[in-house]
Amino acid sequence: MKRSGILNAELSEVLATLGHTDLLLVVDAGFPVPRDAHRIDLALAENLPDLRTVLGLIADELVVEGVVRADDVLSHNPRLDTWLHERFAGAEFTTRPHAEVLGDLARDAKAVVRTGAFEPWGNVGLYCGVDAPRWFGGEGVVVPEQYASKV
Repeated sequence: MKRSGILNAELSEVLATLGHTDLLLVVDAGFPVPRDAHRIDLALAENLPDLRTVLGLIADELVVEGVVRADDVLSHNPRLDTWLHERFAGAEFTTRPHAEVLGDLARDAKAVVRTGAFEPWGNVGLYCGVDAPRWFGGEGVVVPEQYASKV
């Protein structure tokens, strides 16, 4: 039996397949998941599981170099935005129009993880990165400029 971390087999498998620049979308209970998306449905009941718990567990297992959320989060759910900046410190943050998050972003995601969250604008995209110190730390390796501050 697995000792810790994410126990959901489907989510654990998807995380293991993600590579640099892949997008994982973690969404609230009301998100319109595209019909052809790889959907991992964790929702059991209202706020079970909640968005922050799922994002936190994923963050423990994934190198995240970018976080994208709807531009409405900044004004309509600033507590979520603050939490995201604290949890994903060091990541690059971007916003998109809400309609784009529901459409193009959802279609671009390698997987969409649906939580039970009843949280306004609780839809967050995570772009996978690399563990720069481990990846570029070898002797004689030239570190690309965008990773130099992380090594």
